[in-house]
Amino acid sequence: MGNATVLVVDDENLIRWALGQRLGDDGHRIVEANDAAQAIKAAEEGVDLILLDNRLPDTDGINLLPRLRKIAPDAPIIMMTAHASVELAVEAMKLGAWHYVRKPLHLDEVAVLVQQGLETRQLRFEVQTLRAVTAQSVGLDQIVGDSVTMQALRSLLGRVARTPATTILLLGESGTGKDLAAKCIHSCSDRASKPFMNITCSALQETLLESELFGHERGAFTDAKQQKKGLLEMANGGTVFLDEVGEMSLGLQSKLLRFLEDKAFKRVGGSQDVRVDVRIIAATNRDLDGEVRAGRFREDLFYRLRVLPITLPPLRERSGDVQQMVEHFSQRFAREFHKPISGISADALATLHSYRWPGNIRELKNAVERAVLLADSDMLRSEDFLMMTPPDAQPQAHVVVLPPGGVDLNAVERDLVVQAIERTAGNQTHAAALLGLTRDQIRYRLEKLGMVGTKVHHAD
Repeated sequence: MGNATVLVVDDENLIRWALGQRLGDDGHRIVEANDAAQAIKAAEEGVDLILLDNRLPDTDGINLLPRLRKIAPDAPIIMMTAHASVELAVEAMKLGAWHYVRKPLHLDEVAVLVQQGLETRQLRFEVQTLRAVTAQSVGLDQIVGDSVTMQALRSLLGRVARTPATTILLLGESGTGKDLAAKCIHSCSDRASKPFMNITCSALQETLLESELFGHERGAFTDAKQQKKGLLEMANGGTVFLDEVGEMSLGLQSKLLRFLEDKAFKRVGGSQDVRVDVRIIAATNRDLDGEVRAGRFREDLFYRLRVLPITLPPLRERSGDVQQMVEHFSQRFAREFHKPISGISADALATLHSYRWPGNIRELKNAVERAVLLADSDMLRSEDFLMMTPPDAQPQAHVVVLPPGGVDLNAVERDLVVQAIERTAGNQTHAAALLGLTRDQIRYRLEKLGMVGTKVHHAD
């Protein structure tokens, strides 16, 4: 395994030179350091393996080892010492060393050990990638629904997945399952054994989004203390899913267009082109035609993205799938919450069928999760779906009468949060569902109310 960057840390010039010559013959790039300060600086720039002497002018290798492990966690570290002992070897291994060798060094033996260390590093990476791929593997059977529309959609996604690396644009309202469709395309393609990377373009500021996508070089900006690979580079051979691509700034749109056309990009602060092979799947709930006319989205990028446009239908247009989806989600949450849910009543189904589902599948999923959580029998009933309002019914306003002396809104909010936390035995995800919040939103409220890390009691 040549072309690796090996850091040699030793205060003896002859040893650094000899190791450099021998490992250079195997095709490795050698970086030298004669003290801890140089070693830390070199490690921050990115290395694949470290040869570390235990006697250095400014510290011992044992003391330096944890710092190097933190900077370069994936790089095997081989300790070198002229004073090897069982105690030293044990201590080095406890601190994260991969192996150790005694001086005087036998260069060929060190070369073999370096090769084995690099192969171990590669094996770890492949295992991590395989685990990630297995965890995110999603088949077409995960797209629930037997309506003609959904059967056609599954067939289309399967055909698209088998095509070459063509750019795909997923369109549709929020909550229609565009992220699931992207994962299905990846899992059913020849790229399934490679990474699937996804990012929500509206979740980050422009500079952070650029760094996440393209990576950055050391020193590119204030906090860039070491080189970082972006999602495009880490997904080489796989798929990158750009959710809410319509929120991307015009500046980033031009850089994305350049990548799509050239299959190359520059890291932030870099001057060298990085070439990768990835498939781009973009998604948006915006009207990109309208965004182009308004000058907020590049026309050339729009046509480059929509080589294969796929529109996911809203749930109201396939209401015949509602029962199957409710059964799917209720079984899932019954297992998760350890509740004996065996079915759903006819009245509850009628209520769900009559609802318009403006939030689509996401709203249905959340409604079923809350219903399972609130259910006090083995059958889901209409009253378990508290948020359901028939389309023709006039919603009843929930009137709260303000007392003459006013109220403490923080106390009211705290009491609601406390009740949700206690009813769900401290499970923040389930408590958030009861309150109609996300997990991040309930965490924010816990922090604001000073309830993080404390035992929750009802307010007096």
